[in-house]
Amino acid sequence: MKLYYSPGACSLSPHIVLREAGLPHELVRVDLKTKKLADGGDYWKINPAGSVPTLQLDNGETLTEGPAIVQYLGDLAPETGLVPKAGTMERYRLIEALNFVSTELHKSYSPLFRPNTPDDYKPVARENLIGRYGVVDKKLAGKNYLLGDQFTVADAYLFVVTRWSFPLKLDLSQYANVQAFMARVGERPKVKEAIAAEG
Repeated sequence: MKLYYSPGACSLSPHIVLREAGLPHELVRVDLKTKKLADGGDYWKINPAGSVPTLQLDNGETLTEGPAIVQYLGDLAPETGLVPKAGTMERYRLIEALNFVSTELHKSYSPLFRPNTPDDYKPVARENLIGRYGVVDKKLAGKNYLLGDQFTVADAYLFVVTRWSFPLKLDLSQYANVQAFMARVGERPKVKEAIAAEG
């Protein structure tokens, strides 16, 4: 399998999952500004949306969108517990968590990274995003991870997206559960490996 990624992007989430699952893979770096690969190839031909991540399977088929990719990867290594068994309530809780991170957090960061976002809107976007972390903090209350004591693909995604708060100087210090979660996940050996590999 090949994972098309860009350092600092949400593609770090499936990269972490690949390592946590122990799945063999090749990393292919994408320049998101030029849409070029390290070998000069045209990334538009791999993913017509031009975004990362893209997972290319050994049969040549591609899968895009992080939440779909991480569930696929978790299902390839069911013994890891990265995704609960299909059809269980726990699996639907995982899907619920992935959707929350995707729609309420990930997309809420977007205006803060776009150069064409009006300056007077950025404080509103920051305030809304900080407020959404209040929901996350409550979800983490009394738990090590979003679904309990088991690290899942949703935790990888939440960790990666929340790392964006650092360069943006988003103050999440009021959320002790979020702070503890970030420290806990950041100490996982496979998480450290993925971050180091991406530089």
